Amino acid sequence: MFTKMRASRVVLLAALLAGLLSLLAGCSGSATDTDAVTIATVGSYHPFDFVNDEGELDGLEPELGDELCRRAGLECEWVVNDWVDMIPDLVAGEFDAIFSGMSITAEREELIDFTEAYYPPTPSVYLARAGAGDRAVEGTIGASTNTIYSDYFTELGRPFVPLEDATDFTDVVDAVLDGTVDAILVDHGYAVEKLSEHEGELEIVGPSVLLDRGLGIGVRKGSELKLKLDEALASMKADGTVNALILKWIGPDASTFDR
Repeated sequence: MFTKMRASRVVLLAALLAGLLSLLAGCSGSATDTDAVTIATVGSYHPFDFVNDEGELDGLEPELGDELCRRAGLECEWVVNDWVDMIPDLVAGEFDAIFSGMSITAEREELIDFTEAYYPPTPSVYLARAGAGDRAVEGTIGASTNTIYSDYFTELGRPFVPLEDATDFTDVVDAVLDGTVDAILVDHGYAVEKLSEHEGELEIVGPSVLLDRGLGIGVRKGSELKLKLDEALASMKADGTVNALILKWIGPDASTFDR
């Protein structure tokens, strides 16, 4: 009797142990899946993100993002996505994060969450052809659609030329250089890079306008990824890595934290 009961208990314990091991294996697999993160970027917003001559993603955001992923213990994969579909595709689960010069705004926060800013709040500026002067701001203004700039002019009731084909953002500057518009309102960091690229052809004119709370990484509402990225970002700010990367990619006139 005693022998049979002992044997039954051994069998039962073995079954329970097998089930526990199976459960642990399943949990381990889930953790691995959680640590695999897909990041979307537009890949054409130089110097924040772009495809270099070797066909690889490059710029401030890919370099900063790779270090963020390393510190957060995440295995990250980058994909290129159309700007206009960024938020809908994130919400739909096509990828896990948006890292593509996206401004933190109250309107966007109704749809997604943002990490802390990796680029500080900085007034946007108007770019015009060199010599145009501040009067260019009173002329024909252009703005990429589905951006904080098109939203700004729409709210103001100010007519503007919608640059709907400027999906790679390089056409925004072309619209100024070829005379399609007199001026465009753009991110300060983007303006700094374009002034260097088109030296002597462009200038900053008119008033600057603060439209956001900096640039942040977009994630789905309630995503645990936000906390992991925020912790890694905090460590990179604390040791000066974020500022160093901003200065590397945008130059000495860039906005940095605590400057």
